[in-house]
Amino acid sequence: MRENRAEVVVITGATAGVGRAVVREFARRQACIGLLARDQGRLEDTQREVQQLGGKALPISVDVADAREVERAAEQVEQEFGPIDIWINNAMTTMFAPFTEIEPEEFERATEVTYFGFVNGTRSALKRMCQRDCGTVVQVGSALGYRSIPLQSVYCGAKHAIIGFTDSIRSELIHMKSKVHITVVDLPAVNTPQFSWCRTRLPNHPQPVPPIFQPEVPARAIHWAAHHRRREVLVGLSTVKAVFAQSVAPGLADWYLGRTGYESQQTSQPVPPDRPDNLFQPVPGERGARGVFSNRAATFSLQTWANLHRVPLGIAAGIPVGLGALVCRKISAEH
Repeated sequence: MRENRAEVVVITGATAGVGRAVVREFARRQACIGLLARDQGRLEDTQREVQQLGGKALPISVDVADAREVERAAEQVEQEFGPIDIWINNAMTTMFAPFTEIEPEEFERATEVTYFGFVNGTRSALKRMCQRDCGTVVQVGSALGYRSIPLQSVYCGAKHAIIGFTDSIRSELIHMKSKVHITVVDLPAVNTPQFSWCRTRLPNHPQPVPPIFQPEVPARAIHWAAHHRRREVLVGLSTVKAVFAQSVAPGLADWYLGRTGYESQQTSQPVPPDRPDNLFQPVPGERGARGVFSNRAATFSLQTWANLHRVPLGIAAGIPVGLGALVCRKISAEH
C-alpha cells in the first residue's frame, strides 16, 4: 500500500517520444519518477521538465539491454524514492530495411533493446513487486505485435515476443494468486522522433503508416492502464483493425501489405547519407515527445476515449434500454 506517499514510477526510454509524453502525464500528478535512458543530456533536460511540472525525477543513464544496469537502476530508484509502484517498459530502437539487408549484429542489437529490454525491466520490477504483493507493470506494445508489416521485421518480431512473454508471466502471476498486475498497451502509428534517428536503408525518410497520432494520445492510455486492472488496451481504431485483420484474414493482409507497405512507410524526401542513428549509440540533442509529422498527427482518438470509458458508457447506454423495458412491461401489464 502506498498510503500517503507520492507514487513511484520507473519509465524506460523516458527522454523522447512516447516515453517523454508518459513522463509528463505522471509529473503533472506529482509522481516520483525514475528516468531510464542512455543520453545524459536528455535525461537532465527531462528531469528539469519533471520538476517544472511538479514531480520529482531521478535521471539514470542505462542501456536496458544490460540486465545488470537495469537492476542497479531499480536499486537506485528505491533508495531515492522508496518502493516502486509502477514500472513502464517503453524503450526501443529499430531499423527500417528489408530483412536480407539487415546485418546480424544490427538485428541482434535492436532485439536486445526492444525485446530483452522489456524482459530485463519486468524482471527487476517483479523481483520487488512480488515480494510486496502489489504493483503494476505496463508493457508498451504495438499493433505490429499482432500484424507485422514489411521493412520492420526486427521491430515486429520484438513486439510479437513481448505479447507472448507477457501472456506467460500473467499466467504465472495468476497461479501465484499474486496481486501484481501486468498489462499491455498496444499503440498505433505515433509521431515520435524515432523516424528521424532510427537506422534505415530505405532510399527515402521513414514515416509511420497513417493514421498518425501525437504521442500524448497513447501516453494518456498508458497512464490510465497503470491505474486500472485491464488486461490489454488497444489505442486507436487502426490498432483494432490490425488485430481484427490478422485474426480474420491474415493472408489477405499479407498480400495488401506486400503491395502497399513499402510506399506507405516512406516520404518523398531522400535520406541524407550522413544521417546519424541511435541503434548502437544515442543521437545527442533535445528531441522531446513529438517527431516531424505533427501536421498530419491527430491529438485525440475517439476509439481510445470510448475504450477507457466503456464502463460508464455501458451504464449510460443501459439506462434508456432499462427504462424502455420497464415502459414496455407496464404497457403490457395494462393490456
